[in-house]
Amino acid sequence: MLASVLAAPAIVRAAPAAAPLLATPHERTLRMYNTHTGESLRTVFWAEGQFVPGAMDDINQLLRDHRNNQVAPIDPKLLLLLDQVSSAVGANSVVHIISGYRSPASNQLLAEKTSGVAKHSMHLDGKAIDVRIPGRDLASLHKAALRVGGGGVGYYPDSQFVHMDTGRLRHW
Repeated sequence: MLASVLAAPAIVRAAPAAAPLLATPHERTLRMYNTHTGESLRTVFWAEGQFVPGAMDDINQLLRDHRNNQVAPIDPKLLLLLDQVSSAVGANSVVHIISGYRSPASNQLLAEKTSGVAKHSMHLDGKAIDVRIPGRDLASLHKAALRVGGGGVGYYPDSQFVHMDTGRLRHW
């Protein structure tokens, strides 16, 4: 089980990662809460120009498919996008995760029960996330995601979340 992580994991040197979407601070931190599992995570996922492998492992675990506990790698670009959007609506915001990685079995189950679930969802590749930030207006979160322009943005006010992905620029 994940618990709140108050200290950043040790940095393990790796090959330089892809350049972030905007200017790079020395550290990037995400605070997340998984609404389905009740798990929280606060972690430095980017430090000194690199993704932090231990933090990435913790994030992959938190964003796993909650229906069957399958873990998959999350696209690092998605985390940079989430960080930028979160910062745009209020620094130190805890991002509530509705959906991160989705296994093929879960995606099929959702597609059969719910309209609007893509057969080839980017959630299947760890390239999409559905979020809300308590205390922040959902419309403001949606507008911030559109302004950052990192990929697809979906607005679901009835379900109280915004979808973001690292695919081509589009919105709905």
